[in-house]
Parts: sequence; C-alpha cells; structure tokens
Amino acid sequence: MTDTATRNRLDEEESPYLTAHEDNPVHWQPWDEQALETARKRDVPIFLSVGYAACHWCHVMADESFDNEEVAEVLNENFVPVKVDREERPDVDRIYQTICQQVTGRGGWPLSVWLTPEEKPFHVGTYFPKEPRRGMPGFLDLLEDISGSWSDPDEREKLNARAEQWTSAVEGELESVPEQPHQPAENTVEQAAKAAVRAADRQHGGWGAGPKFPQTGRLHLLLRAYERTDRDVYLDVITETLDAMADSGMYDHVGGGFHRYATDRDWTVPHFEKMLYDNATLPDVYLAGYQTTGEERYATVARETLEFVKRELTHDDGGFFSTLDAQSEDSEGVREEGAYYLWTPEQIHEAIDDEQDAKLFCDRYGVRKRGNFEGKTVLTLSQSVESLAQRYSLDEEAVRAALERAREQVVDAREQRPRPPRDEKVLASWNGLMITAFASAAIVLDEEFATPASDALAFVREHLWDETEAHLQRRYKDGVTKVEGYLDDYAFLARGAFELFQATREVDHLVFALELADTIESEFYDPDAGTLYYTPADGERLITRPQELTDQSLPGSAGVAVEVLDQLDHFRTDDTFGECAETVVETQGSRIRSNPLMYGSLALASDTVVCGTLELTLVTDDPPEEWWDEFETKYLGSRVLAWRPGDEEGLETWLDALGLEEAPPIWADRDQRMEKPTVYACRSRSCSPPRNKLSSALGWARRML
Repeated sequence: MTDTATRNRLDEEESPYLTAHEDNPVHWQPWDEQALETARKRDVPIFLSVGYAACHWCHVMADESFDNEEVAEVLNENFVPVKVDREERPDVDRIYQTICQQVTGRGGWPLSVWLTPEEKPFHVGTYFPKEPRRGMPGFLDLLEDISGSWSDPDEREKLNARAEQWTSAVEGELESVPEQPHQPAENTVEQAAKAAVRAADRQHGGWGAGPKFPQTGRLHLLLRAYERTDRDVYLDVITETLDAMADSGMYDHVGGGFHRYATDRDWTVPHFEKMLYDNATLPDVYLAGYQTTGEERYATVARETLEFVKRELTHDDGGFFSTLDAQSEDSEGVREEGAYYLWTPEQIHEAIDDEQDAKLFCDRYGVRKRGNFEGKTVLTLSQSVESLAQRYSLDEEAVRAALERAREQVVDAREQRPRPPRDEKVLASWNGLMITAFASAAIVLDEEFATPASDALAFVREHLWDETEAHLQRRYKDGVTKVEGYLDDYAFLARGAFELFQATREVDHLVFALELADTIESEFYDPDAGTLYYTPADGERLITRPQELTDQSLPGSAGVAVEVLDQLDHFRTDDTFGECAETVVETQGSRIRSNPLMYGSLALASDTVVCGTLELTLVTDDPPEEWWDEFETKYLGSRVLAWRPGDEEGLETWLDALGLEEAPPIWADRDQRMEKPTVYACRSRSCSPPRNKLSSALGWARRML
C-alpha cells in the first residue's frame, strides 16, 4: 500500500468514542482536512463511521469488524476510513443521517456512509454484521463490492451520479427554505395537542409501539395547550406518559435518572445508556407536570434525577459530563448491556439483611426468577404501596420505610459492581440543557438547585467561551477544547443562562445570555433566507449548510433559539432579536402548520412569538416567600421573570452591566408601589395594574388567556 495514511490517528483525539478505536487495525482518521485531502489524492472513497461512546451497536460492529484484520486490510487498502463522534460533530452526523433516513427509511448509530472524495454520499446504512445475517449484507462483502464498483469506470459513473442526486436531495431538505413566508396560526399549540392525542398510546403512555422515546417536546405542547384550554384529555395524555416513564424500566429506581429509551411498547426494557440531555429535558417536563397537577411524585422524580446528575455526571469543577455507557462488566468480567442495573431474586436477598424487606422489594419492583430481560429483572414499579400493605398486613408508612431501607442496601450492593464507563466530554449545548433544568428546579423546588447550575455555567464560561471574540467552543475534555460552537451550543446555553437569571436574580447571567444571543443573530441568522442555520456563517464548508428545525433526541435548536431571542428581546432597547424571531417563524410557518409535532420546539416558539409570552416584572431586592410558593404551584407556560432592583440606584447598576443607557420597556417606569415588592404582569401588550401580591397578578394573567 503506497501513498496512503498508514496509521490509525485516533490516538491524537480526546473523544472517548474515538480513542476507544485507536487500537483498531483500521487506519482510522478523524474528520479533518488531512483525511479529506488523502481521499482526493488517492482517488478512493471515504468510509465514514459515525457513533458515540454509549452506543451499544457501535460496540458490536467494532468487535465484529473494526477489530478484524481481514476487514481492516480491505478498508485500509481501498478506502480512507474516517471515524466521527456524533456528539462532537453533529453537523456531519446531521447531514449523512438525513440521507440515511431518506434512502433507507430509518437511521441510527453506528451510521455507515460511503462518500466520494468530495464528501458526497453514494451508499449508506447503519449497523452491518461482518458476515451476511438475517437479510443484512455482510460488511466485508459490501466493502469488496463497493471497491469493485469504484474501480470499474462504468459502475463508478453510476456511483457518482447517485452521489450528485443524493447530495441534491439532502440540500433540499436541510438547507432550503419555503418559497413563501406564512404566519403561523394562533392556535398552533392546540392543533399540535390534538395531533398528539390522536397519535398517543392511551394504554401504555407515550407514542408508538416501540422503541419508545421520551417525547418531551410533545409533552410541553400538551402542557401549554392544557394551560390555555383546560381540556382534560390533554392532561390525561400528559399524566399517562409521565407515569409510564416513571414507573417503568426507563427510570432507574435505585439511583435515579433515566435511560435513553424503551425497547418495547410498555416501557419495560430500556436501552441502558444514560445521556445527559435526557436527564436534563425530562426533569424539566416533570417539574412542569408537578406545577400543573400538584402530584408530589413528579417533583420526586425530578429531584432524584438531578441528584443522580450531581453525583455521577458532574465534573469536580462544575461542568456536566456527557454519558454513562449501556454496557459494563458482569460478575464474570464480561461486558454486557445493562449488567449494572439488572437483578435476580438471589442478588436482592443477598443485598438486603431483613427477609421481609427483601420480599417487599422484590414484589414492589417485579423481581422474579424468570426475569423480564435475559433471565434477570429490570426494576419496574409492579405493585403499589397500598396493595403491599394489605398483603403483608402492614400500614403504608411501614411499607415505605421498609422499601427505603431495602433500597439503600441495594444501592450499596450495586456500588460494588463495575461501573459503566463514563464519557467525560463537557459539551456546551448539553450543559445548557442541564443548567436550564437545575435553574428551573431552583425556581420550582428549592433555591439550592441553583448552585450546580451556577457552577456549570462558570465552568463553560471559563473553558469554552472566548469573551474577546464572543465565540463558543463546543467541547472540553481534559483541558483541551475543540470544534467551533453550533447553534444548539449558543441557543441551549443562552436559555440556561437566562433561566438561571430568573432563578437567582443575578444580572451577570442575563448579560451572558444576551451576549450569546448577539452571536446567534450575527453568526447563524441569514436575513436573506429568513432563517437560522445550524452552522456559523464562517464555519467549515460541508456539502450543505443545514438547518436544525425538527425535534429529535434533542430539542430543535432553531426553535429554542427563536424562543430565547423573543424572550430576551424584552431586555433590549431595539427590536433586533424580536424581528429575527418573527422572521424565522414566518419563514418556517408552512412547515409548522403542516406538522407541528415534528417541529415541536418551533411550534412552541411560534406560539410565544404570535401569542406573546407572560411578562412578570418583579420589582424587589428580597422576594417574599409566598412568591416562590406561587411559582411552585403554577405552571406558567412561556414566561419571563424580569426581576428588577427595588430602587433606581440598583437599576442603574444593572443597566451599566448590560451596557444600556436607558431602561428597556419591561423595566422602565416600573418601580415599587407603597415601598413593597411589586409585580407588573403583561401579556400580548396588555398589562395589569401594579400588584403587591403575585397571586393577584397571576390571576389577571390567567383571565387574559
């Protein structure tokens, strides 16, 4: 083999997913100009493999094929093999995942794509076994077939024609905008809620027949629609889904936190990886469910999940790590999916001292000899405390006490097991989601939750934010940063910083949110196209410049950006952010109208832009305790808590920090009445008289819905 990259370069990387492949015999290259130039010089296809550290089938394909010398020889001789961590390079993943979904009707990881040296795709799939199996082609055969076609001039011409066709298709889906702007409907969230009800699994909760994912965007649409209409069916679907996820194997009943998704219709068996973003977006929706229903259990789920993140996914200096792997070592040292989380009755009885406590635990969580997953049990809430009390002739408090004693002992026993590997990347966007969740919990539950949010924001600002250039890096790992930030990095972090201002009244968080929003407007907004792109204007040129409009495993970044721009516009003395937000929802209006569930975050943002957000100007230096009680028990949908110092001197200090010569309208001429904490409530350009009681202001706002 001559004129080729003759070694595996992943030992130069920091991503745990990439470094896990540094000892493969495959001569993996990272996605960079050197790798792309090698493909052009050798005139051979690129084999692109995209995955992430906690991906089960990525591990399987690596074991079967990428560790295999025979496969490696073919890959190295006939291709430039490139490995990408989709969490570091979501732009690359987004483009080629889209073509995979267009061509095959499905997507996922590992993503396997064959590209021309010009990065244009001509063959695509996900996992391939080394040898043909169950109707799937063998990976080795596929490599040899593609290599043979590339070497044949006539076949290569067909591959190039296909590459041009597919590239045009992906450009059409990801980069283009509708020809005519279209104002979104005022009843967008109601239309989305009706669609969500029609599609809901009313027997098992959630949507679809399995695998089932936590569709938090749909739940937020239902919550906002219920706030506006009081239609019981919306609340029914919300509670059915929240209960199903919290009762099931999706939730870790021993240590708190959620697994990635359920593999079955009734949510019993999860895919066991734990992702930071799920453990950010789910507490947020459980907090909203708690505010709406008063159901204490939803608050408990949120608390336990946040405690899990503090305990297991937090850097010593404050940032949040990315994932826990689905696999860990079993008792015989073999890596198995779910090994850390699965139980047999014998293991439970060994862990718990008291025999009756052990029996109660097994009955409560469905631990049976036959198990529910490969002979072992994924814990689920299988019997109620009430039924256990009757069966064991105990009062309910005694049952709860016994179950808590047992759980603590099971925790201790599980701590002795080999832990799942942790991906210790700190990603700006995912940290933004987590900061939002902790800050929301500080508003709804307890101010102590603001501390981890503040620590994480400080970590990101120290390590990933360039104050001079007003630019974010996406990833931090062991002192090394990499990749220019994408729209989700700026949008999610801006929302987190803004939510933290609303939780703490610390104006520096608002200053940072506005700085991030300025960069969103200058680097990601294209006024000619009237849209927000996922990559910055001066970013790396790929085969297309994608937009991220739909909700997938994460909220759609365009929708989050639009909503945060619209809300932060209240703190500007011009209308730049508001005009940008309005233009984007009008540009995308036809898409939102056609399928508001697919464009969930954009639908929520369009509702905020078209129908207005609830503005609460809160003028005080010492909020009354009853105000926090109101925030705990009232779901407010789209809202802005515009704290303002109680006196003019304090306001001037804030304006100086924000670089403003005059107060924005949300603060202007809004001082305290009778020298007491005062609330001004506004919605859709209508405002209440100043109130000293928050409950009175919220009552006015409720009547304005």
